[in-house]
Amino acid sequence: MNTLIDMNPWKLLDALFDVNNRVTRMMRARAAGRFPPVNVFLDDNAVLIDMELPGKTAKDVDLTLEAQAVVVADKPAPVADGEKGTSAQPAPAWTRRIELPFRVNAEKANAKFTDGILRIELPRAEAQGVHRIAIAG
Repeated sequence: MNTLIDMNPWKLLDALFDVNNRVTRMMRARAAGRFPPVNVFLDDNAVLIDMELPGKTAKDVDLTLEAQAVVVADKPAPVADGEKGTSAQPAPAWTRRIELPFRVNAEKANAKFTDGILRIELPRAEAQGVHRIAIAG
């Protein structure tokens, strides 16, 4: 029978270290992670997104605005191909898609880097108003 009471103390210690090592590996993988930390602030007029990207610059990040989402992706450096001196573009290391609660005005959207923080400001699109639709019949 293999219970905690009749286990050798050294085996118990080994089991505890094993659990600790597994948790540590899991936390390191998450910290090194695929997704940078993000804060999203919302009010009636706009969405403000702050994303922590230490060591990155504007050239390292690809920012795309979709109908009701913003997509931020890592731009990996091209890898030189051994043949003919060409370069291949590897897949991004991470991509973060943030769904937005309303449509935004793409022309007034802006983004800037300051001290490793990417700040994205997305103002709400103006309401289109009410349109009456004629019913054929």
